[in-house]
This record gives sequence, C-alpha cells and structure tokens, in this order.
Amino acid sequence: MSNFVYYALCGICIAAVLLGINMMSKVKTAVQGNALSAAAMILAMALIFFMHVKGAGIGIVLAILAALAVGTVIGVYGAAKAKMISMPQIIALLNGLGGGASALVAAVNAVNGGVPVFEAVTAGLALAIGALTLTGSLIAAGKLARILDARPKSLPHHSAVMGALAVLILIGIVLQTVSSGAWAILVAVLSLVIGVVFVMRVGGADMPITISLLNALSGVAGGIAGMAINEPLLVAVGGIVGASGLILTEDMCKAMNRKLITILTGKTTVSAPAAKAQPAEAPAEELPEEPEALTEEKVAAALQTAKKVILVPGYGMALSQAQADVAALAAALEKKGAEVKFAIHPVAGRMPGHMSVLLCEADIDYDKLFMMEDINEEFASCDIAVVIGANDVTNPAANTAEGTPIYGMPVLDVEKAPMAVFCNFDDKPGYAGVPNPLYEAENVLLMLGDAKASVQKLIGYAECETAPAAAEELPAEAAKVTVDTVGQVLQTAKKVILVPGYGMALSQAQAEVARLAGSLERRGTEVKFAIHPVAGRMPGHMSVLLCEADIDYDKLFMMEDINEEFASCDIAVVIGANDVTNPAANTAEGTPIYGMPVLDVEKAPMAVFCNFDDKPGYAGVPNPLYEAENVLLMLGDAKESVGKLQSYLNG
Repeated sequence: MSNFVYYALCGICIAAVLLGINMMSKVKTAVQGNALSAAAMILAMALIFFMHVKGAGIGIVLAILAALAVGTVIGVYGAAKAKMISMPQIIALLNGLGGGASALVAAVNAVNGGVPVFEAVTAGLALAIGALTLTGSLIAAGKLARILDARPKSLPHHSAVMGALAVLILIGIVLQTVSSGAWAILVAVLSLVIGVVFVMRVGGADMPITISLLNALSGVAGGIAGMAINEPLLVAVGGIVGASGLILTEDMCKAMNRKLITILTGKTTVSAPAAKAQPAEAPAEELPEEPEALTEEKVAAALQTAKKVILVPGYGMALSQAQADVAALAAALEKKGAEVKFAIHPVAGRMPGHMSVLLCEADIDYDKLFMMEDINEEFASCDIAVVIGANDVTNPAANTAEGTPIYGMPVLDVEKAPMAVFCNFDDKPGYAGVPNPLYEAENVLLMLGDAKASVQKLIGYAECETAPAAAEELPAEAAKVTVDTVGQVLQTAKKVILVPGYGMALSQAQAEVARLAGSLERRGTEVKFAIHPVAGRMPGHMSVLLCEADIDYDKLFMMEDINEEFASCDIAVVIGANDVTNPAANTAEGTPIYGMPVLDVEKAPMAVFCNFDDKPGYAGVPNPLYEAENVLLMLGDAKESVGKLQSYLNG
C-alpha cells in the first residue's frame, strides 16, 4: 500500500469519525452515528495492520491476529451482557483501557531508547498520561460500582503529595530521554500512583466531571503516543477524543458552576468542616399558621386533575430500573390531558447524559426532556413535581450550606413547585452526604422504598377516578379477607405474584395457573412467578412444570430477585406451597425450617392460599399466615381452587 493511498484512507476514516460524532449529537441519528464511528475504527485498525505488518515474522502476525480475536470476543460478550445501570462504570473502565493501551504503545519507545529527543519526550508524556488514566479510571469505576468506598478520601497534605509526584514524573520524563529503561519504568510507576491519588479524593457530584476528564486524557494519551511512533492516524483520532472530552468537561463544569482546578485540587469534595444544610426560611407572613402535611390522598387528587407535571429522574431510577414505569406514569398523565416534562440535571446519575439515555431507552420522546437551565423557571407554574430517585441535584442546600460538597452547584428548583413527591429509597443524604431540607417541607410527600414500586403506586393514583381513602377513614380493625374482596382485587390489580409449590404438581394444576396468568395479563396486570429453590421435590421442579404449561421463562423469578416485590404487589396467590412461604422460618428456633430463607408472602397486602388443607407442610411447622387477617384459605384440590379464582376474575 502506497503512502498516498494510506493517507487518503486515513482521511476518510477521520472524516467518518467526525461525521459519526456529529450524528450522535441528534437522537434520531445517534445509533447510525455510533455504528459509523465504529466502522471507521475497524477500518483504521485494518489500515494500520496492513501498513505496518510488512516484513514482520509470521509469529508476530499471528500474535496480533490472536490479540484482535480475543479483544473482539471480550468486547462483544461484554456489550451483550452489560446492563444500562452499569454504563457509568463501563465508560470509566473503557477510558482506563484506552489510557492503558496508549501507555503500552509509548512504553515500547520509552524503554527501548535510541530514538530522537522529540519521540522520546512524547513517549514519556504518553506513558505518564496513559498510566494515570488507567489507574484513575479503575478507581472511578470501582467507586461507581460500589466496589470501593464512593466517599472522597484525602491523604495528609494531599495537594503537596500530588505536586511532588507531578514534579518527579516530569523529571523522570526528561531523564529518560537521556537514559531510557529504569527512568521510563519510574515514570510509569509514579503515574500509576498519581492516578489513584487524584481520583481517590473525588466524590459527590464531581464524579461525572472526572469521568469526562479521564475520557479526554485517554484521547490525549493516544494522540501523543501517535506522535511518539509517528502514526498520524492515531494522532488524529486521539486528538478528536481528547478535544471532545475536554469540551464535554468544560460544559459540565459550567453546568455545575465549578472550576476544573477546584476539582483537580479536591476543594469541592473535601472541604472541612462541612456546614449543616438548613432549609431556606420563607417570610413568616406568607406561611399558613398551621400548614397541613401533604398526604397520598392529596397527591392522588393532584395527579388526576393536573394540567402540568414535571418529572425529575435521578440515579435511584437507574438503580430501581424504573424508567419503563416512569414512562407509563407520563403516558397515564398525558392521557388525562396533563402536560408532562422531564427535568434533566447535567450530572444526574453517574455519567453525562445518564438520565437521557435511560429515558430514551423507555421510548420517552427526546423533545420532552429539558435541561436544568431550560426547565427551572417552570417549576413554580407546574401543579406537581415528581422526583424519582434524585437527591443532590434537587437539594436547595446547595444555595446556602457553605463548606459542603454541593455548595454553589446549580440544582433543579423542585423547592419552587407547589407540591412535590419524592420516590426515593430512604430519607438519608445523597451521594454528596448533605441532608436535603425538602424532605421536611410541608408541601412534600416522601414515598420511601423501591422507586419502581412507588411510581407504580402513582400510576394507580393517576388512573383512578377517585382519590384513595385517607387513613382516618379506614376501619379501626381490619376485616377478614373474603372471596368477594379477592375477586375485586384480582379484577383491578396492577401486579400479581403467583407462588407455585408441590401441591400444584400433585394436582397437575399448572395449565390452570397458566390460564389464570393469561387472563390477568389481558386485563393489563403484571404477573410474576416467585420460585423458591427447593419448592417441589427437586431443583427446578416448579420451573419445569410452568414451562411445560408454556409460561414464558422471563416471568419466573428466583426468591432473591422477587422477595422485595411482594410488598408492592396487589395480591399474592399461593398454589400448593407451605414451608417455602412460612415466616416461622425466621423465628421458630429448633424447628427443621429455622433459618431457611422463605418467600416473603407475609409482606403482600393480600394473599390467597390454594392448598389442600391447613395442616403444617412437609417440615411439620404450622404456618402462621393461615390465621392472618389478610389471607384467604381456599382449601381442597388446588386445580379446582385456581379455577374458582378464574371465575372470580371474570366476574
């Protein structure tokens, strides 16, 4: 291949990458843009391979091809297995691998020596930046994945340590141009250390900015490594990645009201002592004498009549994988005529664009997503704001709590909404560790627990024609569950969990159970099957029977995956299971089932047991659920009992 042809094809690759990046800036063409850039990178690798493989031995060629094959397999497998919630740490890991690759390329020149001064210096710089990016990105990925403590950590005289390491690295780069080998190794080791020292004290809302910076550094390392080995294609592509990363970092800093130097020196995350966040005081004359606390009944009424609702997604939505439910809530509100907008904070989540990606994955129209600066003034004019798993980015303490990690950070003005609901896991401070005064505001309702379950409850409120009854309207003593009550619940249920057991196998009721599940789903009910690992008489017994009845395997959930969902379902239906649902396993010491994990049917608001009788199960331990007020026993043949439930459902 002639140089002219090579450089012409390199130009095409670079143009394709730039075009792909431009296409990725638009939602409608983002997928095609990503594919185009990926294709350009494949062409670039092929060009470099065929250009430089001339004269190489067969062993080297085979080693390169083997490395390409292994990398391809790992990449394809990783992409297929990657979950959207893990994307921030995956991005950080890829940044690190890019930096590590550049460091290895540069290390060849730096260690071997015998190269011109320019190539030696650039090799040293690429080695230092690449190694720093590698360890810094690994620490960032570890923090994001919660493998490492996510809180910022600081060494004594941390800035001085950073400065000393930087000076030593620069000295090493200069000396390795004269005497390569040992000095290059020292540069590599010190750079690996400074990467750890740099990222360990980053935390809170500054992590997305740090990810952007590390992305830029991986590109810079690649570009400089290209200079060291005189490869213009690597210089160009590295320059593109570095420039785009730096632009993104600058935009993130502006959005966060941060200066990059304050992040690099750790001043935004380790300031001490941190001041306690206090709610901003409103003028006394504007407050009612005795404000009434916001209730779920009032929220339901507001959702049913709202003209404008703002939804605020956060990292908790990602953790709960609630984006599809949030989309369903938006659709339910729009069906009632409400205008729905999504308020996107630039650092909500764990990487730039995290919330936008999740919402678009749930088929939310991109036109409904509004950045903070475009939506903030609208909170005051909305009817209600619903926050799904967001804390720091809504915390008004950022405006008042000097000395805290979020002080000075622009936040979403949820505090200005006339009414707000927080669907957060708990009322503890967010990632930055600063208490949110909105949690104690009179116009705020906290719906704590799994965000997905809370949003599903809001969907029910939005679709309901009447608000749920207030707590004081409930009878003082709960009435025993009846057949009529179960029938009504099945007809209106949003979520039902079916629990198969050995009694289903004895009665050969799996086809009836499948029929019941199908009838529920046709009514719009979400149906899940809770599988205990020892239900039946062999591992997988229930799964085999249900699949035999053409139940989709994706609807079968093992105990550890389904237990937390019992509390948020409308009703649980047990078909021939006893010991595996018996809460006595948690309390009855000395019994055969004590300490055995069981399905949390006791947490369901209502349950039906389609069992043969009310005697103890195989282990001989009485089941206290049989006497619970919220449980209906349908004794006798399980197949007939499930058939009766089918008739109740049909009215």
